[in-house]
Amino acid sequence: MAGAQDEIEALIALMARLPGLGPRSARRAVLQLIRRRTQLMEPLARAMAHVAETAQDCPMCGNISLGGLCEICADPARATGEICVVEDVADLWAMERGHAFKGRYHVLGGLLSALDAVGPEELGIPRLIERVRTEATREVIVALNATVEGQTTAHYIAEALEESGTAVTGLAQGVPIGGELDYLDDGTIQAALRARHSL
Repeated sequence: MAGAQDEIEALIALMARLPGLGPRSARRAVLQLIRRRTQLMEPLARAMAHVAETAQDCPMCGNISLGGLCEICADPARATGEICVVEDVADLWAMERGHAFKGRYHVLGGLLSALDAVGPEELGIPRLIERVRTEATREVIVALNATVEGQTTAHYIAEALEESGTAVTGLAQGVPIGGELDYLDDGTIQAALRARHSL
């Protein structure tokens, strides 16, 4: 019995390492999986094993692919001359949910950080510069978080692409749709004022 419990505890410890799950949530999830072994645990284990064997980074943009180019890079209709630069795959998927961007992406896999020894090479920025040159890119949209690291990375990319003649733009920042001024932080209000437009 101790051996089985040790294995279950090891599974709980692994689940607890996932974002949004602490030890208690992981314990509840594992117990639920065990109770519903046939309906949940076995299909989940098969799906996880399949994705573990086949998932890889798209060699062009860094999105998750199940072999070769991802669906976005393989779609000739997405060759619009626009590349949207995002920090990670979750941001790419968030952009895709909006159905507003019809070009291609470049996933950095992080942000520049001198403290963490993350430089341009670790983020594939030279690969981005090469893509801009070879894909006849008209515009690079830098869609990074409005943090110090995000802004530093955005400025670095803009400077690196300055001689290419490609337009480098950033997402508008400011008051979200449905947002109330009273609930916004000072930085958001300042960004909204700077990005104001005529009505």
